[in-house]
Amino acid sequence: METPKKIPTALYAEMTPNPAAMKFVADRPLISGGLQVEYRTKQEARGSSLLAEELFNFPMVKSVFISGNYVTVLKDDSLGWEMIVQQLRDYIREWLMDNQVTVSAVPAHLLHRASESAETNAGDQPRSSNMDYSKFDATEYDDTIRDLLDEFVRPAVEQDGGAIDFMAYHDKKVYVQLKGSCSGCPSSTATLKGGIENLLKAKMPDVVEEVIAENA
Repeated sequence: METPKKIPTALYAEMTPNPAAMKFVADRPLISGGLQVEYRTKQEARGSSLLAEELFNFPMVKSVFISGNYVTVLKDDSLGWEMIVQQLRDYIREWLMDNQVTVSAVPAHLLHRASESAETNAGDQPRSSNMDYSKFDATEYDDTIRDLLDEFVRPAVEQDGGAIDFMAYHDKKVYVQLKGSCSGCPSSTATLKGGIENLLKAKMPDVVEEVIAENA
């Protein structure tokens, strides 16, 4: 039986502003269609991304975020990166060399998890969302806010291994969700208030007064 050919793949690890998150960048796309997906448990990854599912076998892994050509891994405090980054990099690279498809499907509930009031997975406690965004109606400002975030904020956030999604606008407040390295990052609050909020207030005076983020 012929041995399957390896897929030539280069991969490097890159620190992010979040000390608990590491970005692993490949030289090929890992997810198509401009999609981004964050897995918080092994159960969530099952049937969607075998790579993410297997990464949860490392006991220190808390979440896996896949976007473009990179994977961002969020870990707990049990081990420092200096002890595990090489092992994770080698593991991800070997997996990518053996597998062409990193994300086989993205369930709708993972794309829109913030609209859920709570999630329960096998063996996990329910995770409550900070806000039920479904109660907010679409407004005339939504597209402008999305465009500003896409143009001025998203590129920098993705460079750091994270993502920002516009969720809703209501009562002069902009609600966003932070994913990947931005989730739980100690500097994300400063970035939110000093950067994103100031940008939107400057571009849309009398419309935006505050930006509120889930997972900030």
